[in-house]
Amino acid sequence: SFAIALILFTIIGFSTDVTADFDRINEISNVLQQNFSINFTALIPLFVLLTMAVKKVPAFPTVFIGALLGAVWAVLFQQDLMAKLVEQDISYALASLKLIWHIFHAGFTIDTGNASLNDLLSGGGMASMLNTIWLVFCAMMFGATIEKIGLLRKFVQSILFFAKSTGSLITSTIATCFVTNVLTADQYMSIVMPGRMFKEEYERRNLAPVNLSRTLEDGGTITSPLIPWNTCGAYMHSVLQVSPLDYAVYAFFNLINPVLAIIYAYCGIKILRLTPPDSVAKDLAAKA
Repeated sequence: SFAIALILFTIIGFSTDVTADFDRINEISNVLQQNFSINFTALIPLFVLLTMAVKKVPAFPTVFIGALLGAVWAVLFQQDLMAKLVEQDISYALASLKLIWHIFHAGFTIDTGNASLNDLLSGGGMASMLNTIWLVFCAMMFGATIEKIGLLRKFVQSILFFAKSTGSLITSTIATCFVTNVLTADQYMSIVMPGRMFKEEYERRNLAPVNLSRTLEDGGTITSPLIPWNTCGAYMHSVLQVSPLDYAVYAFFNLINPVLAIIYAYCGIKILRLTPPDSVAKDLAAKA
C-alpha cells in the first residue's frame, strides 16, 4: 500500500505544473524568514518526540515532554518573536512564562501580514480540542449503548452466517469496522467492538490473533480520517483546515490498504494459523 501510494504521488507530482506557484512559495518563504528564526535546531524537539514514540514511551509523558521542550526552544531560539508577543510592563522571564501558559491553553496567534499563513500558523491549545473531546465522549457513550443492547452483536451474527471462508470473514471484519466508524463516529469503537465480537470466530477457525489485529487496523484505524464526523476526521479538519471530503481522494494509502487486505485474504497471503495443541506438545517433546 505504501509503495503504490508513493508511485501515485510521484506520478501526480511530475504531472502537475507548479511553475505558477513559485512566486507564492517565495512570498511565503520570505514571510516565514521575517517572523521566525529558522534553522536545524528547531527540529530537535521533533526529533526527541519521534525518538520517544519509536521507543514506545507512553503517550502522556511523550506529548508532555514534546510540548515542554517546544516551549523552551521558543524562549531560547525565537526571542525576537517572543519579544513582540510578550507583555512589556513585566520582566521577560515572567512574560514568557505567561505567554507560554496562554499558548498551551488557548493556542498560538500571529499576524504575519499574509492571511493564508495566519490561518496555517495560528491555532492549537487545549481549548481548541474541547469539541473533539466532547465528540469522543458522545461517541463512546453511543457505542457503549448499542453494544450493551446487543445491536452490533446481532449484526455480526448475521454477517457470520454468510462469511464461510477466511477471505469473506476478513472482508466482513473490515466492512464492520468501517460501518462502526460511520455509526459511532469514533475510531476506538471501530477497533474495540468488532475485535471483541470477531475474536471467538477467528479462534474457532484456527486463525492467529495477529490476523484479527491487522484487519482491525486495515478496516478501522486507517478509514476513520476519511469520515468527516468521526473523531479522527474532525481532528484532521480542525488541524489542517481541510475537509476530509476534499483530501479523501488523495488519501491513497487509506483507500488502497483495505482493498489489498481483502485481496491478500482471498489469496491466502500472510494468513497465519494457530499451532495445533498436539503439534506444540510434539515439538516440546522432541526438544526435550
